Amino acid sequence: MASLNVGNLGEYLREQRRSAQLSLRQLADAAGVSNPYLSQIERGLRKPSAEVLQQVAKALRISAETLYVRAGILDEREREELETRAVILADPSINERQKSVLLQIYASFRKENGLDDEPGAEGEDASAPDAPFSPGGGAADTA
Repeated sequence: MASLNVGNLGEYLREQRRSAQLSLRQLADAAGVSNPYLSQIERGLRKPSAEVLQQVAKALRISAETLYVRAGILDEREREELETRAVILADPSINERQKSVLLQIYASFRKENGLDDEPGAEGEDASAPDAPFSPGGGAADTA
């Protein structure tokens, strides 16, 4: 895990707030944090928690993971993995079994490429049955 880079985070937050055409007070209200606290974060004087970063990201309509990377809480590769998993899990066009299988395949490719050190990474369903997978989109009928 990288060290906290609060100054870089504050500059980035200020840029995002200005791009969204929000005043400091408006963003603080939308994020549910105090105006002085948000000001201190922007000036690099405070280290916000992951929860506060998530609230600010939601108010700015940006990725919380991006703020975690900027704050040094998460490294870039972890962010990319989390975002990929989130997109798979959020896809309404595939069912839960398909999502589970796709996450397992994704994890196996990452492991094969030396990117996953931990077995049973988040999003994998270790209790899912090892039913054959049919090209039609679900577990094959084995009966």
